[in-house]
Amino acid sequence: MDWFAAVDIYCERTGPGFWAEPFNAVSNAAFVMTALWGALTARRLGVKAFDAWALIVMAGLIGLGSLTFHTFAQAWSEYADTVPIWSFVAAFVLVAMHRLGGMEWRRVALWSVGIVGVAMATVLFLASGEGAGGQAATPDPLNGSGQYAPAVLALAGFAVFTRLRRHPAAPWVAGCLATFLISLTFRTLDRDVCAVWPLGSHFVWHLLNGLMIGLLLQMLLRTGYPRR
Repeated sequence: MDWFAAVDIYCERTGPGFWAEPFNAVSNAAFVMTALWGALTARRLGVKAFDAWALIVMAGLIGLGSLTFHTFAQAWSEYADTVPIWSFVAAFVLVAMHRLGGMEWRRVALWSVGIVGVAMATVLFLASGEGAGGQAATPDPLNGSGQYAPAVLALAGFAVFTRLRRHPAAPWVAGCLATFLISLTFRTLDRDVCAVWPLGSHFVWHLLNGLMIGLLLQMLLRTGYPRR
């Protein structure tokens, strides 16, 4: 594997330069703002649990990792993009199983083997060139968005679970699912809108995905922890 091979898979990028994707790069500030929003809420509500603050930090790292990928745009920087994303997904699912589902941490630990395994397999799949960074001969009709199917299924499962249990988190989860589906649509259309909109639509994916993660954190902080 050539770790320094250039990766050019987004509409906005027209060359190998560091600042060739300014909108895709700057829009990652949404994740940092999401982390700050979560930190302020956690302090206001008196949430001091390690798992809550770990998720807040991980949300900010998503933005930093994606910024690295959209500026350096090389094979090695794909890991900086995918590892924080899937680490957050795996961690959030495990924390939600305990905080929202009431599952004991011992059982959560057993589930973590499979969930972390799925996350790692996804990262390796992407790094192999078959996912978001692949330069396949036949264009992917989903433009790499199929990699997020496990995340969609996890959110949909939580939406049904919280709705059936009439959990106060149910409206939050439904809103997160709707936001994520809209953001995925913009990610998928990035390549197709190039002819009429040279900036593409990937930066909208960052903005809406940042909002979705922000809503997830707010939902967890407001409904999953005892109030001070």
